[in-house]
Amino acid sequence: MLPGCEPRGRTFGGRTLGLIGRLESAILVLILAAMIALAGAQIVLRNVTGGGIAWADPALRVLVLWIGMVGALAATRDDSHLTVDVLSRLLSDRGKAIVRVITDVVTAVVSGIVAWHAARLTLGDREAGLTAFADVPVWVCELILPIGFGLIAVRFLVHAVEHLRRLVRGERG
Repeated sequence: MLPGCEPRGRTFGGRTLGLIGRLESAILVLILAAMIALAGAQIVLRNVTGGGIAWADPALRVLVLWIGMVGALAATRDDSHLTVDVLSRLLSDRGKAIVRVITDVVTAVVSGIVAWHAARLTLGDREAGLTAFADVPVWVCELILPIGFGLIAVRFLVHAVEHLRRLVRGERG
């Protein structure tokens, strides 16, 4: 079973989190499969016919954006995202836990701000009526940005609460 997709418990929340994890992983697989198929088709068509699909290259750029954002969501799902851990050797366990809560909150705030501005960008592009490729509006391609960063912000807030709870209880981890 893929990491983060294992059943999380018999509660409604546990089942819901497990379903969300499986959905994220399925979306990642579908995007990657689409990218491979589209890029492969482009290669074959360019070598065989000397041409290709006119909208394939811009579509691949959009798919890279989408797979990156969904991948970031998957990494934050299990609190397994990249971290810079400069102070860990200098701090006590309690100090590390305090720093972790602070970095979770700061990351949630920054992600929320990015989500807000990404939503403004997306709405502005929707009003402008711009097209990205093959009659697909630009705002549809950008929609992953406010959604992705918004969900990342929520997840980091949840992590902050969980880490604060552990800190107050004196638990490790």
